Amino acid sequence: MATIPFDVNDSELRDRFLRDLLPDALRALDGSRAPRWGKMTAQQMVEHLAWTFEVSTGRVRVECPIAEGKRERMKAFLYHDRPSPPGFMNPALAAGLPSLRHDGMPEAWSALRIEVDRFLQHARVAPDAVHTHPVFGPIGVEEWGRTHFKHGYHHLLQFGLIESE
Repeated sequence: MATIPFDVNDSELRDRFLRDLLPDALRALDGSRAPRWGKMTAQQMVEHLAWTFEVSTGRVRVECPIAEGKRERMKAFLYHDRPSPPGFMNPALAAGLPSLRHDGMPEAWSALRIEVDRFLQHARVAPDAVHTHPVFGPIGVEEWGRTHFKHGYHHLLQFGLIESE
């Protein structure tokens, strides 16, 4: 099991994480792997990650139910160099996880890879783009990169695909 460094403030590490470390770690995931915490299946987690990348490029739009004043305080979390806690719950998923969109893990993995690549391309061609996050409200590409790093790291830990430093 790989150990991936955690430094949300290192833009090169965040980029390397999305390009290489996340996909490399996910290669060890099969549909039968149980999480260390939470109720997601492996495929639900992969599809959930793909969905967040869709939100970050504006392909999927969400509302942010968090009051604006509280959003700013919560956004500070994106700059704190600590992983997301195991029990963190996205308010957009309070009613439960959506139905699976793909027939199996290979299709879900392929969709995730496409969405990660789409985000990386989006970051290059539209670095000033802003899209709404369900917790942090409207955020730009750099903050989305922080979000994806923390979020992906969280789910790799959840499924025992990496160890934290």
